Amino acid sequence: MQTITTTQLRTKSSELIKSLEKGDSISLIHRSKIVGVIKPKAEPKALTRADISGLQKLAEELNLPKTTYAERARRYRKHLMEKYGKDLP
Repeated sequence: MQTITTTQLRTKSSELIKSLEKGDSISLIHRSKIVGVIKPKAEPKALTRADISGLQKLAEELNLPKTTYAERARRYRKHLMEKYGKDLP
């Protein structure tokens, strides 16, 4: 694991970015103490066919009623009226 001081954050930011892009974790040092770890952001996992088919099975098991766009709009409008009152446009 590499280290970088708080002063070096300003002067070596391009090297820090390159290290993070490679997937390295860097210890952050302030006044001779390690105060944290800078690590790259985790990439979001892509959905696979198995995940999608699992979601479809769950949706079928829930057996929720189908709603039209007009019904959704009506329910949302009703919710807004209850929450904010009749002064909506």
